[in-house]
Amino acid sequence: MSENRRIHDSIFWVEVERIHPNPFQPRKTFDETALASLAESIRQYGVLQPLTVTRKEHEVPEKGIVVEYELIAGERRLRAAKLAGIREVPVVIRSGEDDDRIKLELAIIENLQREDLNPMDRALAFNRLVTEFGLKHAEIGKRMGKSREYVSNTLRILSLPQEMQEALRRGDISEGHTRPLLMLADKTDEQKTLFHEIVLKKLTVRDSEQLARRVAVERVRKTDLTPELLLLERELTDVLGTRVRIEKKEQGGKLLIDFFSVDDLAQIRKIIASIHEPTPVPHAAAAPAVATKTGPVPAPAEGAAQQHNAPEEDLYSIRNFSV
Repeated sequence: MSENRRIHDSIFWVEVERIHPNPFQPRKTFDETALASLAESIRQYGVLQPLTVTRKEHEVPEKGIVVEYELIAGERRLRAAKLAGIREVPVVIRSGEDDDRIKLELAIIENLQREDLNPMDRALAFNRLVTEFGLKHAEIGKRMGKSREYVSNTLRILSLPQEMQEALRRGDISEGHTRPLLMLADKTDEQKTLFHEIVLKKLTVRDSEQLARRVAVERVRKTDLTPELLLLERELTDVLGTRVRIEKKEQGGKLLIDFFSVDDLAQIRKIIASIHEPTPVPHAAAAPAVATKTGPVPAPAEGAAQQHNAPEEDLYSIRNFSV
């Protein structure tokens, strides 16, 4: 076995202070609680899996040749080892001839295998392979053991507004939620509304996708409704505080009210009940009775004639809407 091969296949112990982070590390966020837990494990059992590094030599005035190491894979273990106060860690030394693309690929692959990359970090890492190294989506997929579609869909996350990307990084929304949001990429107002509903109402991915599909065809459906029904739909949406849709048929139609929890449904029921509560009528002098053969008949209540002759547009008022 050659000396070069022996070095690269062997495990060495290196001082942690001589190992520098990988400048191409795609992972930007590390869970401090998880790091503390790993550090405690390392204190008890040591670093069980070697880090992967490259060896670099450079000349320093008055010190001569100095050997340092650049981390390729294992930054989480390195950070935890420093927290644990470990002086040396085991490493496997790769050839120093690895170019920047290989370093980035290895770092991505290690994180993917450990499922340590959050979706945003993964998307940014894939984007670097595309923009800086000119790799095609299919080439990236082949190197990562993923399909071309997986790579393409991951990269699409970067087209979301910054607010949504940050929410994804924080874990306020999941990667699955990005699919329905991307369905509304050409409808920015509706996309933003859906995003806020996902965050505030903790919508599932399935509920989010159903809403996105409805919104995607909303403009086509609107042509089937009269202006009066569109107005009623908007009024109901505002009053009930949730999405309301009217579907018109040849005779009659359907009213669809979205709710996302039992509490939502109870609140909608409460609002509808309050709409139909009778308005208290102030005490007034009794109206004169009209004599008939069978006895006195009260005169019509004030405003009854007006209600009978009300304009036809009032039919579409929310006050006349009943469930």
